[in-house]
Amino acid sequence: MVAKMVDLLKTARPRQWVKNLTLYAALVFTGNIYSTQVWINDFWKVTGAVVAFTVVASAIYFLNDLMDVKADQAHPFKRRRPIASGRISRQTALVVFGMGTIIGLWWSYLLSPLYLTIVLGYWGMQVLYSLWLKNLEVVDVFVIALGFFLRVFAGAIVINAHLSIWFLLCVISTSLFLAVGKRRAEMAILSQQGATLHRKVMGKYSPDILDTYLSMFSTAAFLSWALFTFNFYEQISPAVTPASLVLISRTLTINKWLMATIPVVLFGIMRYIRIIYDGARAETPERVILKDVPLLVSVLIWGAMVVGVLYMGPR
Repeated sequence: MVAKMVDLLKTARPRQWVKNLTLYAALVFTGNIYSTQVWINDFWKVTGAVVAFTVVASAIYFLNDLMDVKADQAHPFKRRRPIASGRISRQTALVVFGMGTIIGLWWSYLLSPLYLTIVLGYWGMQVLYSLWLKNLEVVDVFVIALGFFLRVFAGAIVINAHLSIWFLLCVISTSLFLAVGKRRAEMAILSQQGATLHRKVMGKYSPDILDTYLSMFSTAAFLSWALFTFNFYEQISPAVTPASLVLISRTLTINKWLMATIPVVLFGIMRYIRIIYDGARAETPERVILKDVPLLVSVLIWGAMVVGVLYMGPR
């Protein structure tokens, strides 16, 4: 019984739950996370949204593994998955998929009908991906990337928050970068023949075209974040600004410190690209973030700097 529960948990992909924390992005970048109203209302709304999204996403993994049994059995690592190895039956997988879908969508409706629309759109997209879209060149990458974007957008919807256009472009670019990196890592793990056997769409890609996509989207991710930081500023309150600075230059009284995160972001992108060519370590972005110490440290430093600028700088 315990072994069965462990297999069910493994199929739900707990390591990938970390991606759902991106729903908090809108809450963090509103700049009001420490206010009582936000903490009591918006924080718990987003937390509930994270749980609902996690339940729906976990249910979809059961369907995905069910549809990918033969392909996973040809993969050096995925063949050990509970469904591919036969430890979880087809009937059990379908039941968990159905129950998880119902519970997750019902929870989403309780939070907000509009939030339910986003989650339902994600669910439908992922079902189509499992059944068909994963075999279409380029479309498969866009579906993976759209999954990241919808998480951030859903987090904004549930608390009715506004997100900068540059921030949204950064999310889209980074999502495409991670999605292409996932495909490039798969190709690095397997030979061209083995990659095609594992995933049909891999036969439509070449290393050169994936490298081109990787370069394009990594550049777009970096530039969109840089432009977001350039356009993110606030006037520092005169109460905490020396009069001499005000007289010398308005530039010194504007809080543009978010630009200080740019070198950290650049390091993180460079590190992830380096890892991609190691193959196995980069096949799942969440595994890389949790296991690669330099990349994890850069993410933590970036997060600390963002929080510091948004919440601990002078007002």
